[in-house]
Amino acid sequence: KKSRPTGSRSRGEVQEDDEQVQEESGGPFVVMLRAAGVTLGQAGTANQIAVDQVVFQKRLQQKLLRSPRYPGILQDFNAGMEGHMEDPERFRSCLLPCVPNAASSFQESLLRMLLGMDLLQNSVINMLVEKVPEFMLSSGDDGGLNVPRVIINQLKWLDRVLDSKELATKLMELVSVAPVEVQRDVITSLPEILDDSQHNDVARELKALLLEKTQLTVAILDTLSSLNLSSALLAEVRGVVTATLTAVQLDDLPVVVKFILHSVSASDAYEVSDLRLKLELDQWAVSPVTVKRRCVRSLKHPAEVYLTQFLPTLPSVLQVIDVLLLLILHATNANHSRRGAERLLRLKARAGLITEELLQRTFKGYAQVMRGFFPSIRALAQSLLRSPDTAVVPFGGHMYRLSFITFDSYCQQEVVGSLVAHVCSGVGGEVDVALELLCGLGAEHPSEMVLYAVFVKGILDYMDHLTPRQIRRLFQVLSRLAFGAPSLGCSIQDDMHIVIRKQLSSTVPKYKRIGIMGAVMVVGSMGAEGSQSVTALLELVTACSVGCPEAAALCYDELANLVLSNILDPTVQEWIGKSVLEDFQDDFVVDLGPQITGSLPLPACVLFNLDEEESEGGIAVNLLPLLARENSLGNGEVLRQVSAVCLSPFFRLLRVCEERQHQGDLEEIDALLGCPLILTDLAVVDKLETLTKAERELMCSLLFTAINWFREVVNGFCRLRETEMKMKVMNRLQNITALQTMLETTLAGWPPTFSPGYIPPLANFDGDASEAASVPTSSAQPSRAKKAGKKRKSSSKTSPEKSDVLEESEETQQKEEKAEKGKKGEKEGRPSVSLGGYRPFFRELDMEVLSVLQCGLLPRKAPDTELNTKEREEVLLGPAELLFLLEDLQAKLEFSLTAAPAKRVPFAKVGPQRSVGFSHLHQRSSKEVASYCIQLLPSLCSHLEGCHNHFQTVLSENGGVVDGPATDPLEHQLLSSAYQLLLQVLNTTFSWSGFSQPGHRSLLKSALALLASRLKEGAPDLTLEQLVRHGFDYLLNLRSTVPTLGAALGLCQLLATVTSRAGPAAAYREQTASLARGFLTQPWVNASGERERGQKFNEGLQTVLGIYLEHVDDVLTAVEEIAGEGVAELVNAAKDASSETWPTLTRQTFLVFYKGMLWELEKAVKRIPAGKMSDSFEVTVKLLTWNLAVRDFHILVNLVKVFDGRPVVNACLKFGRLFLDAFLRLGMPLLDHSFKKHKEDVQSLLKTFQLSTRQLHHMCGHSKIRQDTSLTNHVPALKKSLEVFIYRVKAMLTLNNCQEAFWTGNLKNRDLKGEEILSQQARDSEEEQEEEEQLEEQDEEQAEEEVLPMFESLSSRV
Repeated sequence: KKSRPTGSRSRGEVQEDDEQVQEESGGPFVVMLRAAGVTLGQAGTANQIAVDQVVFQKRLQQKLLRSPRYPGILQDFNAGMEGHMEDPERFRSCLLPCVPNAASSFQESLLRMLLGMDLLQNSVINMLVEKVPEFMLSSGDDGGLNVPRVIINQLKWLDRVLDSKELATKLMELVSVAPVEVQRDVITSLPEILDDSQHNDVARELKALLLEKTQLTVAILDTLSSLNLSSALLAEVRGVVTATLTAVQLDDLPVVVKFILHSVSASDAYEVSDLRLKLELDQWAVSPVTVKRRCVRSLKHPAEVYLTQFLPTLPSVLQVIDVLLLLILHATNANHSRRGAERLLRLKARAGLITEELLQRTFKGYAQVMRGFFPSIRALAQSLLRSPDTAVVPFGGHMYRLSFITFDSYCQQEVVGSLVAHVCSGVGGEVDVALELLCGLGAEHPSEMVLYAVFVKGILDYMDHLTPRQIRRLFQVLSRLAFGAPSLGCSIQDDMHIVIRKQLSSTVPKYKRIGIMGAVMVVGSMGAEGSQSVTALLELVTACSVGCPEAAALCYDELANLVLSNILDPTVQEWIGKSVLEDFQDDFVVDLGPQITGSLPLPACVLFNLDEEESEGGIAVNLLPLLARENSLGNGEVLRQVSAVCLSPFFRLLRVCEERQHQGDLEEIDALLGCPLILTDLAVVDKLETLTKAERELMCSLLFTAINWFREVVNGFCRLRETEMKMKVMNRLQNITALQTMLETTLAGWPPTFSPGYIPPLANFDGDASEAASVPTSSAQPSRAKKAGKKRKSSSKTSPEKSDVLEESEETQQKEEKAEKGKKGEKEGRPSVSLGGYRPFFRELDMEVLSVLQCGLLPRKAPDTELNTKEREEVLLGPAELLFLLEDLQAKLEFSLTAAPAKRVPFAKVGPQRSVGFSHLHQRSSKEVASYCIQLLPSLCSHLEGCHNHFQTVLSENGGVVDGPATDPLEHQLLSSAYQLLLQVLNTTFSWSGFSQPGHRSLLKSALALLASRLKEGAPDLTLEQLVRHGFDYLLNLRSTVPTLGAALGLCQLLATVTSRAGPAAAYREQTASLARGFLTQPWVNASGERERGQKFNEGLQTVLGIYLEHVDDVLTAVEEIAGEGVAELVNAAKDASSETWPTLTRQTFLVFYKGMLWELEKAVKRIPAGKMSDSFEVTVKLLTWNLAVRDFHILVNLVKVFDGRPVVNACLKFGRLFLDAFLRLGMPLLDHSFKKHKEDVQSLLKTFQLSTRQLHHMCGHSKIRQDTSLTNHVPALKKSLEVFIYRVKAMLTLNNCQEAFWTGNLKNRDLKGEEILSQQARDSEEEQEEEEQLEEQDEEQAEEEVLPMFESLSSRV
């Protein structure tokens, strides 16, 4: 019986057969995965894993390795895997994470787990890379799944890559053919895929790719930032990135900058310069700057690199990016970044590398960005505005102004508040700049500024500490805000009127002056909105000035300044001019009759008439009657009185009104230029002893008032070009100089019975009268003080009898000066005083008056000795008038161009000598003053050449001597002073600190060109260095005719200033030293043949000596020459003689030379480098230098034995300690290293130096015996240094194993002459012997009482 066929099987058997067929179709791939724990999904379902992925990998690896077909099974497995991945749905399932059981955690994708197995990694990588091209064109059609990106992600962060090089090659091949998106994904994934060994190779390929495809810049740079590259390759990559910077898209620019800043080290900081130069920041949007700010804040070192290594070295003008980076760095919280940014900003602003135009572009183009940095901008502006450096102050003002113009209302309020705080600080320069900024903002943006007027109005509470100029500016700001926007400034107008009325009605002169200034400023701002209001305000000011001539005079001056400013309404100006003309004629001018009637304290006389040939019906200024009537009125007069104080201010107002109404034509009032003055006979100056005190004061007041009238007349008519008018102006200058000479004599002629309490009439009315009243004391008082001091000195118990040679010479000098003054008094009849201290009582000369300097200088021995200009067609200056104008020019330049002291003193009270008398000059900037002076430079050089030719002619006529028959003493004195002033004027001009600012460089070059053109034509085409050279040669030609040592000093200083404008003046050192030596070896005598002397001469001599020793090549040799030869000649010469080699070295000037040599010697040894182990040649040179220095010091110290005056000993003690300290600090280390090789030289040096230290020890003993505190103050420090020197020498010998050569002994105390000073113990022994002899004669009881305290005192001393 046969069995049933197999076809009839159960359902379960059929299912098993199907699975077996499926497994056989999948091959070992499906079987082994299933056996390891992963079940493949069907129809797009996810793969399932039953075990942990580590267990799965371990099982699968074991099955593959234990298979009998290994390693052939690997090929079957890979074939099955590729066949399974042919289906896209299955491939996606294998890319996605496997679905774990409920108890399992997250599991990786199947392919990711297979990549973690070494047996299968290469096959899986090859399959994945080959699969990418299949999906890279249709990556967006897979249900939101980016298959290429998921494939690349499978390769990231593998625990191990077997063949990293091959993988890198395949990925870069894929990049070469893939689209941009896939390329970006592959490139950004490279750091997570490759090993470090492949980073350099990949970076080279990416570098080449960067040049080909700019759209991949961000991806490539991000990848390069994450790769571990060598420094050389990183530099190459950075160079390529910098080269492609101009082609980078705007959105990619922050990433590029970030990469460069990240990759730059401290040694490669110079490459940031290329980055900065190629950045076109003017085309940036807001977002890159914001990104850059985040980048800079996140970096660790870019701030330090930028601040310390890159930006400080920039020689050119900065760009917008630099300003933004400085603000970004300042805005960071790090203190060093803030300080560094602020310091760098000051440096670049001072050098002119940050210009106003750059700031305007930055604020205008990046307003939103800059708004975010407003706190930093305000902090920087505050710091710059408070800086003592005038070169950076305007930069802070620009930041304030641009912040107000550009930003919102909050920032505007903060700016105004900060400026008000600057004004209220009380610091002069800070207040001026802040007020100028407020005034400018009020004029440019009145509608915005009026909203913050309440802040500005608060400054009114601080007016007590403001100067007149600042008060004017404050009222100008407030009046502009009040009347500039009438709809918004009504409340301010009311407050202004209330304040002004309150100040005007005050009885305190100071507040009345403030009220007058404020009222005039309001008049200028009111304009034509109401002529009745203007006239009412002016009438109020006039009414409040009744009974106070000073207040009325101030009102006239303020109105004159207002008319000159061209801001006054023409209608109001015409009304002022008409009333002023009528009042001036009625008050101050009278018809010139045959005689003057009325009782006057002094006989009246008509003087200084320049129009005598005209008709007799002329006019005269009624000066003497006005002053006499004013003195006769009591202080209680309240009716309107005409005061001579108002004469000059009233005329100034009249003149400016006529100029404005007639376009500069003064024909209506030109009679006032030549009209005479009613004065008294000036011959009374020679009879001052016959006058009473009241008459003498009236005489002085007449002279002061007449001088001020002529000064104001010259101010008014100096602009006229007619020859006749210019001659009259020149005559008025002659009248001024003649009257000033009379005034000096009158002021000096007060008898001892009169009190010196005379106060001249005021001429400048905007300051405090009490301050201006501080007139200088008489010249007789210092002489009495000198006598008293000398008497006290001679009465000292310890003063030597005849040992002080210097004091004896000073005594002789004082006697000679007295004899000289006596001779001068006999010649001139009476002494005189200087008017320099009376400047506040003279009217200020306008800058236009200095145009008279363009006239030529009157030649020597001119036939018209009285300078009668009517008989000459050419207007020429006399020596006295030239000196007068130069003195005024120098005073103006010192006030305007000389830098103020750097010390910031809040609410500092400026003395009248500094500020009073320059009200008109205050209205000009320093640049305007310098420009005007440069315009006068050809005329100044002509006068300088004229003085040079004059003295050259005199020397030739006198046979080379000054005091010859061809010398006029008065003319010599005037032209010598003019010579010196001309050099000082040029020096002050070229010393102006504003020339260092870039905006003024052209001005400096034009000035140097004018100076050089006097020597060579075509100077404007030369470079700055060539101009300086020609200017130096031109000025050097003047050295042969310099008449005084003061002029010689001025020439040396001018040459030093000119050469400093071309950088280091090393090329001119030899010529400067030769020039100074020539001046030191030249005898300086005056026109009478007497040697120059006095305090000013000694000060100038000290400066010239310092210039010589600073510029000479070998200072030590020069000091030895002066001290060894010159002083030796002086010692052997007669008492009143000088050294033959150095004629300026006398017994009177020995102290000047001695101090100068000690000072320069101490500075010279400080410049010797400290000794160290180095080349033997350098050691030899240093040792030789120290030998010379010690020898010079020994010579100078020994001079004290001959010149043993207290000042000489004092200088030796002071500078001796400084020299000793320098030797211990710099010389002893050299001896430590050179003792063995140069033993004899070191011993010689120490022996010479020991002689000097011994003499210093003797001077210490001398100081104690003299009991002079000025000397004993130096003793403790010097004693300490001497002790340190002993121990230091011992340490040097010990270091070189020669300690046995050192021994010490007891140094006896000796005085300067070498005599031993008895010690206290020796004196006590002598006293004991005397007491013992007395004890033998006395009884025993008295002896016991006396011996007991004696032994107690001895025991205490022991």
